[in-house]
Amino acid sequence: MTEQEIKNLVTQQRKYFHTGATLPVEERIKALRKLQLCIRQHEQDINIALKADLGKSNFETYMCETGIVLEEISYMLKHIRSFAREHRVPTPLAQFHSRSFKKPSPRGVVLIMSPWNYPFQLTLAPLVDALAAGNTAIVKPSAYSPHTSEFIYKMLRQCFDESYVAVVTGGRAENTCLLKEHFDYIFFTGSQAVGKEVMRQAAEHLTPVTLELGGKSPCIVEESANLKLAAKRIVFGKYLNCGQTCVAPDYIYCQRNIKERLIKEIQRQIRKQYGKQPLHNPDYGKIINAKHFERILGLIDPKKVIAGGGSDRHSLRIEPTVMDNVTFADPVMQEEIFGPVMPILTFDHLDEAIRNINSKAHPLALYIFTNKQAAARKVLTRCGFGGGCINDTIIHLATTEMGFGGFGESGMGSYHGKTGFDTFSHYKSIVDKKTWLDLPMRYQPYKKRNEKLIHRFLK
Repeated sequence: MTEQEIKNLVTQQRKYFHTGATLPVEERIKALRKLQLCIRQHEQDINIALKADLGKSNFETYMCETGIVLEEISYMLKHIRSFAREHRVPTPLAQFHSRSFKKPSPRGVVLIMSPWNYPFQLTLAPLVDALAAGNTAIVKPSAYSPHTSEFIYKMLRQCFDESYVAVVTGGRAENTCLLKEHFDYIFFTGSQAVGKEVMRQAAEHLTPVTLELGGKSPCIVEESANLKLAAKRIVFGKYLNCGQTCVAPDYIYCQRNIKERLIKEIQRQIRKQYGKQPLHNPDYGKIINAKHFERILGLIDPKKVIAGGGSDRHSLRIEPTVMDNVTFADPVMQEEIFGPVMPILTFDHLDEAIRNINSKAHPLALYIFTNKQAAARKVLTRCGFGGGCINDTIIHLATTEMGFGGFGESGMGSYHGKTGFDTFSHYKSIVDKKTWLDLPMRYQPYKKRNEKLIHRFLK
């Protein structure tokens, strides 16, 4: 799409938004139900697209992509009338007699830029929140997942007129053109490097943004942890989607005295979950492209590999890999891995682990495995991170009753459920002042006798 076509698209959507067509709650509900029906009708097409891009099995596609989007739609349909209402708040005595309330209003024309690792879920879930809040939306899926992006383009064209919801496909050139336009809100999911550019361009128009980024999410295993269960859940969270998950445990940080036992359990779980030959497992996905395949291989130190390490360039698959005796100075610890490579580092005391984690950039997620509530509370209180779990991994992002988002270098803002509705809404603060009473003391000329009354009202 050319720069002029993109400009026309934004103008067209702004004109449509200003007609007020997206404001009635019933119209928003119709849009969500239409999208819900379309997704259900095309489940097999979604499976095919994600298999082509990332090698995902049908089970994993529904669990991590389609099902999460459908759950978000169902949640919004259940709660949207409540979310869209005016909410009355107490009025201070100084404003007697008045009614004060907060009125949620859509932001307007929003841009949603999504990544390639969960290309369906991370495009459609924020779109659901944006539509529920009453916005129009331009969606820009990733060029790295072409089959899914093409499907999204076709599906949303089938569902909506472009003046309401539009899809812009393409790569860097289209991203650049979009970011030159004036949007009312930008929602971006992707890398920190691109996130910085999105924020820089948004600043030209003072456009607010949500940035869902990433980082090196630690997984602390404390000595009291149930190691068998910990290994099972860590292996699931780390190697899901071949490690290409923004909230995957990036590295294990375990207490030194339990390391050997934990390693044995992890090795056993890899064999149990992925088989003796993971590269031939039909339910194990693939790396998105050759560029990322080579990048991940470059992070593997063969001398430190204690499990996996094998790869197949033809299928773009890398075995679930574990590296031992890793330090924070190793190359694998200098960037977010975003692949099926799990370094293991050790600490002697929990305070040491907290200190080292806090010396790094704030991660998107943090996980701690422990049977000591005091240890869990200490880590959750003293470490800065987006969100996480105690005694599990990644499941916090699938809870509609909680917002999901980053903190510091891992992003800003959040979404899912009510938090997602709020993200795409502006809350107008309104005071409805009655006309039958008008207190004269606020007006000039000011009188000494009214000072005591002012102090009484405003204290």
